[in-house]
Amino acid sequence: MPFPETLNAKPRVIFFTDFDGTITLQDTNDFITDNYGMGKAARRELFHAVINETDTFLNTFQQMLDSWKMPFPEVLSILRENITLDPHFRDFMVWARANDVPVIVLSSGMVPVLQTLLDHLLGEELMSDIEIVANGVQLREPGNSLDKPDGWTIKFLHEDSGFGHDKSLTIRPYADAIAKMPDHNDRPTLLYAGDGVSDLSAARETDLLFAREGQDLVAYCERAGIPFTTFRSWASILEETKDIYEGRKTVKKLAEEGLRRHRTNSLEQNGSVRPTLR
Repeated sequence: MPFPETLNAKPRVIFFTDFDGTITLQDTNDFITDNYGMGKAARRELFHAVINETDTFLNTFQQMLDSWKMPFPEVLSILRENITLDPHFRDFMVWARANDVPVIVLSSGMVPVLQTLLDHLLGEELMSDIEIVANGVQLREPGNSLDKPDGWTIKFLHEDSGFGHDKSLTIRPYADAIAKMPDHNDRPTLLYAGDGVSDLSAARETDLLFAREGQDLVAYCERAGIPFTTFRSWASILEETKDIYEGRKTVKKLAEEGLRRHRTNSLEQNGSVRPTLR
């Protein structure tokens, strides 16, 4: 259900999540870019520019897609053969369905890619529970066809934003409406899971952020002082979301535990606490 119907159903928790590298174990756009486009080194250089705020995600992402040079159906075929789901995401979706927890996927990728992979990896029934908010695909000159390498490109959801798809614009109406609720007991908890630079715009907007361990988003959250906890798989996300849903733990408690765990792991691995950007 779209906003505001989602809020009107009075859920205890609303879960927003990234798709690439969060629900899936691989990032679809990175996979195509690294193996069929500009290559990993060039892509990582672009992402460093986004983290360092010397370029926008929209500009760098467009450069990545421009390097693919293949028909769109071929993109979908390659991804179906190579992208896998986090093995515990299905368990999360089954629990979310049983407990009326809305799941909203916010992706900087393209809707047809998400629909294809979720149908392939998750199945039509559970996929129907997910609301997808992502960029589109559009035809372009000179090819003007999805079947030609030079005939298509991404259609950004928010072309006037440096993010292309500014995920905060989807979350913020929920946060604003919740802030106006007179009864604190009726206020749902907003959660978000992500891993990388496409999630920077969403990182500040929810009550708690789940950041995939060892990825770019952790370094950003540490630097910006954003409450977060790390995850390795959706098994821990499911358990901690259950804790919040059932009132066993607060988001503040989980954020404190997550930061302490992350810093302990950093010390053990590196001998000092340092950003995880790589």
